[in-house]
Amino acid sequence: MVRRSSRHSAAPASRKTEIHANGASRPPEWIHDALTRPLTQKVQQSGRTIRRPELRKIVPLGDTTIYEMEQRGEFPRRFYLTARCVVWDLNEVEAWIEERRRASDAAQFKRAPAPDVRLRRNRRVRQ
Repeated sequence: MVRRSSRHSAAPASRKTEIHANGASRPPEWIHDALTRPLTQKVQQSGRTIRRPELRKIVPLGDTTIYEMEQRGEFPRRFYLTARCVVWDLNEVEAWIEERRRASDAAQFKRAPAPDVRLRRNRRVRQ
């Protein structure tokens, strides 16, 4: 017969699940309530978030360009879900695209000048 001391027979206090009479385990009430309660209106209104691969499909700009535009305040800011997971709000990105479309239609963008091919060193233009 194996003797157990009373300290080993009770479940440790730091245990994160409770064992019920039927043998099923579930998290403590405060965790269960946090997981099952409805989301607040503010969270529901923010919409869907997208990660970098989806952003690249929507916005055909390079990572560095997007980062620089974020720093200047010209592109929606990214935010961290975890220490390694960066996301953008899809509604903000779509609104940014619509704003750019309206600005382009109104000819508010100063377009880059066409290069003068006569000034290049290689492949000179015949005159």
